[in-house]
Amino acid sequence: MKNRTAIQLSFLAASSALLLLAPASRAQSKGTTVEEIVARVNNRIITLSDYEKAGQGLVQEVTQECQNCSQLQIQSEVKDRQKNLLRDMIDQQLLIERAKDMEINVETDLVKRLDDVRKQNNLATMEDLEKAVEAQGIVWEDYKNQLRDGMLSQEVIRREVGGRMDIGSDEVKKYYEAHKQEFNRPEQVELAEIFLSTEGKSPEETAAVRTRADDLRNRIVKGEDFSAIAKRYSEGSTAQQNGELGQFERGQLSKQLEDAVFGMEKGQLTDVIQTKTGFEILKVLDHFQAGLQPLDKVEGEIMNTLYKQKMDPAMRDYLAQLREESYVTVKPGYTDTAAVAGATVIQEVAPTPDSTDKKKGKKKLPVPKVNG
Repeated sequence: MKNRTAIQLSFLAASSALLLLAPASRAQSKGTTVEEIVARVNNRIITLSDYEKAGQGLVQEVTQECQNCSQLQIQSEVKDRQKNLLRDMIDQQLLIERAKDMEINVETDLVKRLDDVRKQNNLATMEDLEKAVEAQGIVWEDYKNQLRDGMLSQEVIRREVGGRMDIGSDEVKKYYEAHKQEFNRPEQVELAEIFLSTEGKSPEETAAVRTRADDLRNRIVKGEDFSAIAKRYSEGSTAQQNGELGQFERGQLSKQLEDAVFGMEKGQLTDVIQTKTGFEILKVLDHFQAGLQPLDKVEGEIMNTLYKQKMDPAMRDYLAQLREESYVTVKPGYTDTAAVAGATVIQEVAPTPDSTDKKKGKKKLPVPKVNG
């Protein structure tokens, strides 16, 4: 059987800052500043400013992920991830190049993604979103390009790696038998949410939010997909994960929510629940009774685990293949931890007229002149 779960992978998690990078060729396309070129991937370049911005983004990412960590722990994690920073930047450029070769177009999805961001930030129009983005010092076109590059990369991964990965039922059973102790659990519920905020709203506005929540619940009851509704309309932090909250034992939720969901079965939907900050609609994705969970209850979980275990090496193999088919050049002094042995480095001079490249099957590109 083939796992079609949306890609939520350690490779992407470790490289999530890459989705916020400006395309490497942008600094040069403006024609105003000649920067130091750190690396080149076919026709795309990574400049020193790109590299520095990615490093700053890495610090922000680690700080956000580890909010209860000490400064020393954050510094240690940043230092560890910094080792692969240039590798990850090059990887994304390879994926974007591959998307171009595959003629992948994500413009329709990009418009939907921008509209989702607008709604999640309670902004009336796309012009309001543009103003909000630029108020943070980010150029609007850069912001859209960042989202586009991330979507292109993920679509290549989905088609070329994830979509070709098979996980057989025998493999699932073997994992279950070898890890039964992991599936001996207390009673748990797996939940997804749709959340509408009422913070800072007047009583009249709160009543209008309640009406919206009732309408969304009625749409789901009549057959619309909960995940699609959550992704489009939920104002919670889980919206982009289709509202998925994870698994909870008794005592991990507020009594109000616990009383509502632990008496429900898989697939059931709560009424609209008013909390201190807004209105919740919860769906019980699964309800696990205490004890050893049967295989059919944890099959999807096991498949996801096996999928992730296979994905990292599969991604590295795939990216190594892309490198073999491309020109990746790195300036001396910078480290690409996935560099192919004997790979070209950026030279400080332009090639002579009689320079030829003997590497069969690769795109023929001039070695860029490095300034600074």
